[in-house]
Amino acid sequence: MSRYQQQTDADLMVSLCEGNGHTFAEIYDRYWKKLLAIAYAHCRNKIIAEEIVQEVFISLWKRRQELCIDNIDAYLATAVRLSVFKQYLRQKRRDQIIEQTADRGIVAWDEEKIYTRFLQQQINGIVETLPDQCRLVFKLSRVEGLTIPEVALKMGIAEKTAEAHLTKALKVLKLKLNRPCLW
Repeated sequence: MSRYQQQTDADLMVSLCEGNGHTFAEIYDRYWKKLLAIAYAHCRNKIIAEEIVQEVFISLWKRRQELCIDNIDAYLATAVRLSVFKQYLRQKRRDQIIEQTADRGIVAWDEEKIYTRFLQQQINGIVETLPDQCRLVFKLSRVEGLTIPEVALKMGIAEKTAEAHLTKALKVLKLKLNRPCLW
């Protein structure tokens, strides 16, 4: 029996925050079976349940220094349930995209096409939140393929202004696309 098996959850959390890999292994050993059972009970798919549990433990390790957990058992169980819910929402969204875009004769779309469609919808949603001129510059440049001088001429603005609007639009897109989303 290792010394970690005798430690309380509170002691394990203190040690985990310090980056102790043995502590992480002990937490994993204590809870992985229970978490797998919870995930499987909700999603009824062993592979997905295993991935969810793995993601929860990876997240625990990555966020170990910022977490303040009183009850590891309850925290991990809640994290698994939340991950199952997120997985369900992602799958539901994928199914909606397939339904909206699939030709009735085509039954299976590969993941790349689905992801591309999903990403395009995400970009379109972000672009619609941009200020009017910024959005128009982006669409003329990126959708219609006009150059900055052509955009400036078409809109009756300076090239530098068109360039500034496009730069702002691209920064907003980059920022919002890098955020984790619930889909």
